[in-house]
Amino acid sequence: MLGRFLLACPLLLALGLAVAAFAANPAAAADDKKPASVLDFHVKDIDGADVALSKYQGKVLLLVNTASQCGLTPQYKGLEEVYKKYKDQGLEVLAFPANEFGKQEPGTDDEIKQFCSTKYNVTFPLFSKIVVKGQGIHPLYQYLTNESTNPSYAGPIGWNFAKFLVNRKGEVVARFDPKTTPESPEVQAALEKALAEK
Repeated sequence: MLGRFLLACPLLLALGLAVAAFAANPAAAADDKKPASVLDFHVKDIDGADVALSKYQGKVLLLVNTASQCGLTPQYKGLEEVYKKYKDQGLEVLAFPANEFGKQEPGTDDEIKQFCSTKYNVTFPLFSKIVVKGQGIHPLYQYLTNESTNPSYAGPIGWNFAKFLVNRKGEVVARFDPKTTPESPEVQAALEKALAEK
């Protein structure tokens, strides 16, 4: 009897199928809420607290995947110098430790925090260790490296200390190779250009 009722009411049948599909895959219903910018993501800070990147609305961001045992690790010094130089103009350096390259970030969040503060006197925000390439990639880095969401600066992260420059609206406006130091003229010029835009 129920079958005859459903056959007589195709609208109810379609509704039932839609509800069943949502129950099986609720993420599909959220497709229309895909992140539109870097500011739409949530991450964990180095102490494990949830951080909405929307708190940086109106700031210029330099996102960097970092490591403590890499030949490029001394870039922490340059990142701190750049941060101190431009923070009063609205720059935030956001460091995301990652262990994908040569397993050069094996430590815990506490160990990373201690290393950064004692070795390099880091005062810019540090975040919990994440995956920036391959299986388990964090949604933020999937967004940054995917052709469909960041066509101008997409591509897999090649090594530690890749840098993404994000303007005050949350848009990626530049990407720098890991070996390009934070204090290099090209990074400084891009930072100053982004900071000049209100």
